[in-house]
Amino acid sequence: MADRIALPQEIIRKKRDGGELSREEIGAFITGLTNGTVSEGQAAAFAMAVFFQDMSRSERIALTLAMRDSGAVLSWPEDDFPGPILDKHSTGGVGDNVSLMLAPMLAACGAFVPMISGRGLGHTGGTLDKLESIPGYSASPSLKSFKETVRNAGCAIIGQTDDLAPADRRLYAIRDVTSTVESIPLIAASILSKKLAAGLDALVLDVKVGTGAFMTSLPQARDLAEALIEIGNSAGLKTSALLTDMDEPLAPVAGNALEVLAAVEFLKGAAMPRLNEVVMALGVELLMNSALLADDADARRKLSAALSSGRAAEHFRAMVSGLGGPADLLENPNLYLPHAPVLKPVLPETAGRISAIDVRQLGLAVILLGGGRSHPDAEIDHAVGLSGLLRRNAEVRADIPLAMIHARDESSAERAAAMVRSAYVIGEGAPPSPILRDRIA
Repeated sequence: MADRIALPQEIIRKKRDGGELSREEIGAFITGLTNGTVSEGQAAAFAMAVFFQDMSRSERIALTLAMRDSGAVLSWPEDDFPGPILDKHSTGGVGDNVSLMLAPMLAACGAFVPMISGRGLGHTGGTLDKLESIPGYSASPSLKSFKETVRNAGCAIIGQTDDLAPADRRLYAIRDVTSTVESIPLIAASILSKKLAAGLDALVLDVKVGTGAFMTSLPQARDLAEALIEIGNSAGLKTSALLTDMDEPLAPVAGNALEVLAAVEFLKGAAMPRLNEVVMALGVELLMNSALLADDADARRKLSAALSSGRAAEHFRAMVSGLGGPADLLENPNLYLPHAPVLKPVLPETAGRISAIDVRQLGLAVILLGGGRSHPDAEIDHAVGLSGLLRRNAEVRADIPLAMIHARDESSAERAAAMVRSAYVIGEGAPPSPILRDRIA
């Protein structure tokens, strides 16, 4: 009987019919996912069964730990890494390039940040896709190179290597193309299996809420945050969450190379208030949770000094060069980052003020341009995207573009422009969205 239940199709059937899977059954399925004895169709069916039937607390923990244990779990000896091992994770949004600035800012404050990130999922951009727009940057280094970069630069942002949570890498790609992204158990297991494998001391979750988030309402976002915190803390990882707004793009750009360029400008002192508020809030949360600093105001001052002094930019430089990218990216970003050949303004059809933004539609416009994936093996065009994105309550006229399209050709630019126009509601305006919506610990 046990052998029959361990068959992938029987595990899928049991979950499909609303049964609770045992730790052994979940472990067997994840082992099969890792070694290839579970087919892509079976993995998709499992994801869909979990999407509709949910998972209990014990199932969620078992799934997360099984995915963590599908590969290596890292350790960070104090002699080589004399500071807390910290990380953050965003549940995904449009124009969310926070990791690119936060990791080096934390490193400049004395922390070590081994960040294992993912690719674009659904309509949202992926940190790895952004970084791979930098020529030579290796998002899949050896574990030795990864650790050396963390030690030397204080931070390294990479993807899942063959050794780290390999089961998640496979399931992640399948979720992206089977409309099972929004499942809380699958989101929690995906995020936390990677973070637990990284051997962290503390983790802060940036749970997005709004039209550009997978969780569009505050109750949904709270449910996800609470599930993640429960699993993280149960596994011995100090975890807390900030709920942040995604009713507007976070940065004024969306697209891989464009978001790297925005990060470089931020690190060099460009004013981006919306981004700065999120970066600072997440940084303060992590410094406090790690006991590196005991006072909110001190943590904020230290992060600000890391940025204004240029030390954070130097840690970013060390990370990029340590992972194979150009050492002078900060000085010459336009020399290295790809540029799209077509630049087209999106002019509004009416005048007024922006009342609302369908941020998901903006993310889909980037995918249409080629900046995201419609299937797991699709190639990314790192040059395309949107820039100059207007915020809520901004004035628009016939001569004020809603955004600029960066496209490979005129045809895709026209289609994307139509999507951008449809994403903006122009009327009497509305105040910009408050960025910090809640904190859960």
